[in-house]
Amino acid sequence: MPTALITGATSGIGAEFAAQLAASGHDLVLVARDEARLATTAATLATTYGIKAEILRADLSDPAQVQAVADRLGRDEKPIDILINNAGFGVHARLLDDDMMDSVGPAIDVMVTAVTVLAGAAARGMKRRGSGRILNVSSVAGFVALGAYSAVKAYVTALTESLAVELRGTGVTTTALCPGWVRTEFHTRAEINTSKLPGPVWIDVDRLVSEALRDLNRGLVLSIPTPQWKVAVAAIRHLPRPVVRWVSAQVKSSR
Repeated sequence: MPTALITGATSGIGAEFAAQLAASGHDLVLVARDEARLATTAATLATTYGIKAEILRADLSDPAQVQAVADRLGRDEKPIDILINNAGFGVHARLLDDDMMDSVGPAIDVMVTAVTVLAGAAARGMKRRGSGRILNVSSVAGFVALGAYSAVKAYVTALTESLAVELRGTGVTTTALCPGWVRTEFHTRAEINTSKLPGPVWIDVDRLVSEALRDLNRGLVLSIPTPQWKVAVAAIRHLPRPVVRWVSAQVKSSR
């Protein structure tokens, strides 16, 4: 069976990736900080879908623990065929806050440094074997100007596109998943007010992941689920940047 490694695998988007990949017959390597939740998730998926589920406890803000996951990605024994680089969290701090780096520093560690290290480790191993797929979870926030979170996700998208250039012709593909608003506990944890958002901007997590996996299998470099967000991102990418900044300011003030 092919094997997929998923970071942030015990909740939200990561948990849904684990469930859908297990349902399609993939063995799993589940990565998260909470070992008890990892063990429970792995046991449930293995029993439900008849697959093997390995667990790897890691705090991706710790370079040594990131390296342990990178080492697993680089192994040729029971190789990783798919990497889902999903671990992350919301950043609600303002760039002008005195304590901004208390939240932005860990965000850079987990969603910039760790994503770069793990994607690179996976890409090198997959290139050596001549096949593999990497999906980095980014966001439509990377196309606008909503503080540090936008900066982090813009990096993830640019990293993914740059890897795609370097991996061209190797049999390895990279995909940046750029969702809009997804129905998970993510926004509550990040203390983001979503009460004013209209229904059409939301996507259910099962639909998000199924569309993402479809795009991953097709080798698309950018995956933007749902027609409404495809249109929105196309518009954003063609608008003058001053207009994008104005729109960003309106969104930020509504939170």
